[in-house]
Amino acid sequence: MQIGEAAEASGVTAKMIRHYEAIGLIPPAGRRSSNYRDYGADDVHRLAFIRRARDLGFSIGEIRELLRLWADRRRSSRDVKALALRHIAELEAKIATLGEMRATLAHLAHCCDGDSRPDCPIIESLAGTVPPPHRH
Repeated sequence: MQIGEAAEASGVTAKMIRHYEAIGLIPPAGRRSSNYRDYGADDVHRLAFIRRARDLGFSIGEIRELLRLWADRRRSSRDVKALALRHIAELEAKIATLGEMRATLAHLAHCCDGDSRPDCPIIESLAGTVPPPHRH
């Protein structure tokens, strides 16, 4: 199948398929005599695997490792679980950071009168005139 068909079947855009090929996440596609890329069912399966991993927030490096583990029939599920647990810890750290950012911004928005005057604690905080509130 051509790249558009592979994109539709896998849920990965044609642009990302080209990118994944360029960075070696997927092997180079075969070429037809017309020089169009040619993808098979295995390629689509691999692309769908990558899409699902990206949907869960795995990095390209982590996906590369997951693909390696997927291809290794002698793999240890311990290795897969360890990778997943590391990713969960990273997600939890990001969630905590986002929570702090949200709390700070909510506080600044609460302190802003939102009227026609130019005084605004949000702008003052971003400009460094007034430090953002310390939240714990």
